Amino acid sequence: MDLRLLSIATLLGILCFCSAQQEGSDCIKANAQSCGECIQVAEKCGWCTDTDFLKQGESKSARCDELQSLITKGCTKAKIENPRGSTSINKNKPVTNRKKDMAEKLKADQITQIQPQKITLNLRSGEAQTFKLKFKRAEDYPIDLYYLMDLSFSMKDDLENVKNLGTDLMREMKEVTSDFHIGFGSFVEKTVMPYISTTPARLLNPCTSTNNDTCTSPFSYKNVLKLTEDGEEFNSLVSKQQISGNLDSPEGGFDAIMQVAVCGEAIGWRNVTSLLVFSTDAGFHFAGDGKLGGIVLPNDGKCHLENNMYTMSHYYDYPSIAHLVQKLSDNNIQTIFAVTEEFQPVYKELKNLIPKSAVGTLSSNSSNVIKLIIDSYNSLSSEVILENGKLPEGVSITYKSICKNGWVGTGENGRKCSNISIGDEVSFEIAIKSEKCPPEGNSETITIKPLGFTENVEIVLNFICECECSKDGKPLSEMCHNGNGTFECGACRCNEGRIGRLCECSTDEVRTDDLDANCRKDNGTDICSNNGDCVCGTCECKKRENPEERYSRKFCECDNFNCDRSNNKLCGGHGRCECRVCICDANYTGSACDCSLDTSTCLAANKQICNGRGTCECGVCKCTNPKFQGPTCEICPTCPGVCAEHKDCVQCQAFETGEKKDTCKRDCSYFNLIRVKDRDKLPQPADQSYPLSHCKERDANDCWFYYTYAVRNHTERECPAGPDIIPIVAGVVAGIVLIGLALLLIWKLLMIIHDRREFAKFEKEKMNANKKTNKHLFY
Repeated sequence: MDLRLLSIATLLGILCFCSAQQEGSDCIKANAQSCGECIQVAEKCGWCTDTDFLKQGESKSARCDELQSLITKGCTKAKIENPRGSTSINKNKPVTNRKKDMAEKLKADQITQIQPQKITLNLRSGEAQTFKLKFKRAEDYPIDLYYLMDLSFSMKDDLENVKNLGTDLMREMKEVTSDFHIGFGSFVEKTVMPYISTTPARLLNPCTSTNNDTCTSPFSYKNVLKLTEDGEEFNSLVSKQQISGNLDSPEGGFDAIMQVAVCGEAIGWRNVTSLLVFSTDAGFHFAGDGKLGGIVLPNDGKCHLENNMYTMSHYYDYPSIAHLVQKLSDNNIQTIFAVTEEFQPVYKELKNLIPKSAVGTLSSNSSNVIKLIIDSYNSLSSEVILENGKLPEGVSITYKSICKNGWVGTGENGRKCSNISIGDEVSFEIAIKSEKCPPEGNSETITIKPLGFTENVEIVLNFICECECSKDGKPLSEMCHNGNGTFECGACRCNEGRIGRLCECSTDEVRTDDLDANCRKDNGTDICSNNGDCVCGTCECKKRENPEERYSRKFCECDNFNCDRSNNKLCGGHGRCECRVCICDANYTGSACDCSLDTSTCLAANKQICNGRGTCECGVCKCTNPKFQGPTCEICPTCPGVCAEHKDCVQCQAFETGEKKDTCKRDCSYFNLIRVKDRDKLPQPADQSYPLSHCKERDANDCWFYYTYAVRNHTERECPAGPDIIPIVAGVVAGIVLIGLALLLIWKLLMIIHDRREFAKFEKEKMNANKKTNKHLFY
């Protein structure tokens, strides 16, 4: 188990390391020839402007690397060009705190619901700039409502209930806003076959004559009443309207919606909350249906009202849903579909395609239209959804919403907040990132706005495509081979047709063979030691996946990664590799820097190196006296016992007698002597946790003395864990069984094949025998 975990951890480590190498090589792989090119690769890339930074054999592109790599290679921070993006707010008018009962009434353009209003972003490639938008739903915000009604014959009873809508709706909307305008329009269908009957009588009165109904002539769309604050005028004009008729069930409502959206001046839309109530009891025609009437030109999305009538219904096809979405969004119009129960599923699907729209169930006679409008308005106004204009190529945007009660939305949900009441404040964190500079590097402007609202945020995008140091560039500089380039940011940017680190070579005037001759070491056959490319007679060494590994020198003959290794580490982890030779750190030597000069591991118990009986090599004792062995040359299996060995030192220290009494301090200081008054007081083996020896020796005066000798060592054994027998036995048994089953299956398969062949042979012989029998019978 431990081995498996170790293997997985090792594999993950290798994968992470390889991934880090791959990421780190992006700056180098880009082969940037100038500072401007370098900073456009990624936000982590910097350019070293130090003129002495490049080593022999390195190309200009080696100046472009990750910041830490450049510092490691010797470029100081002050010499690294690494511009960063920034965000600045240009217009930051605070959101309006307005109450409906305030004496002073503000105009719509004096009310602010989103903050800030203008931002400038300086974008560095790959680096996102984040800013925060605040939205607050203002109280008593002005509202424009345009009621667009289907006046086909089936809506006859609905028209009666709408005739008093103006004053009734005006009274209800006073609870929401003190500034309310209402307008009215109607639609039927395109005035061509097969949508209507074109017989003269039916053109005058398209309704059936059985009920003695009188209808007005069919029309596509009519703007009956421009937006007004006079509810009585609404009632008066609507009461004069008559229904009309058509042949097919779907209506031409999309033509009417398009004209309402784009004819802002004729409709009277103000720069306020704009609501379009679309009332019908039928489906709709859309782009392509016009072909039935021979109309093939796509809708142009422009206003074609003359005397408040749409005059081009016979000329342009119905608009597409996407076209309607665009125009409604461009004009900040929120749509309420008031439709009967029968067509609820159709218009709910349409609602999903049109942002900031709602669907309400209209009663069969439109008696509930006011409640439907109020409920739909509350639903629409309680949700804010941000949208942005078209982004420049290579620019991306992400949203994060911070809504009521701390709810956070990301992804597509980051664009919106729901259940917003009047006076509630929500915020959005928006990040904009550019992956590349535009072709000309010019500024771009985009807008972000809440759907259905007239306000927007203007965002100016400036792209950082060049380094600051390029402003100080010297064109036609003498440093670039007689003025063949611009010296900027510590390097030459060559003029067209010139190459080389110093622009010293023309792409036309020098033959390839002449160039290659300068790139062969000692007139050999290998160009740049097969580790680089010959550019203008100079070797430019290849770049490695790992930015820490590189080739160098004039002919790219050196590298810093092919030195000896120890413990799978370059130079043992105790040195650096220069031109395939390890330069060891202090206290290390050897070809792989694996030999330590530290002698502390060779000290014996007597503080002598290798017990004075060997030499310390690479931190390990090499015993010179063959009698001694062990890690510090202290073990002597053939030497006399410890009692005889230490007798003279014990005698000289305890009694100042014996052969070493004159050299006692010099030769016998390697142990501590503890005196006791009586032999019985000597330590006993049973009382100690470490081994000791009892000694009894005789001196020159034939006297006996007793002592104990002990060495306190801390010893720890590490034993490998024994194999787990049960899984091994189970695995062997399972393997034998599986192999046996496999052999049986193979044998069975072969027998089946053999039997089938024999049976087929038998059948064939039987048939032949029958044929012969029949033949004899015939004759």
